[in-house]
Amino acid sequence: MWNWVLIVVAAILPEYAQPEMASDALLIQEGTASFYGRRFHLRKTSNGEIFHMDSLTAAHKTLPFNTRVKVTRVDNGESVWVRINDRLPRNSKRIIDLSRKAATDLGLLHDGITKVRIEVENLQEIHRLIEYYGEEPPATIRLRPVEDPIQIPEGELDLSIPPNF
Repeated sequence: MWNWVLIVVAAILPEYAQPEMASDALLIQEGTASFYGRRFHLRKTSNGEIFHMDSLTAAHKTLPFNTRVKVTRVDNGESVWVRINDRLPRNSKRIIDLSRKAATDLGLLHDGITKVRIEVENLQEIHRLIEYYGEEPPATIRLRPVEDPIQIPEGELDLSIPPNF
């Protein structure tokens, strides 16, 4: 009987039936960002592309090429989406180097460096990175499996009582 009551309540209030995903579920890294531009303009990147300082791209130490990440300034909340197409040196103290365009969008040109948060697009991207890194992800990247939220089926529910109830 209680199961049916819960189903009816879930159908009536679907926005409350969905569990909330943790606010930092897609966060994979925090640290210092900088930018590069004129000196590297029109040179080859690590993945073989030609770097354009007016594109929304970035260099990272370990993230797979073509990974899209959201970079958010900690101090003012400004954010920009970039695609990883280059590598940082392993000994760099920065976690990401942004193109000049991305740095402009973050208001980073005058500051030079700033604290940032790096997030991925969705839970599937977290799972893809876990698979990519395998058993030994970099210690600086935060990867943990997150379950997909429960999805209540849309449409009409059969609320009739089963005959053997």
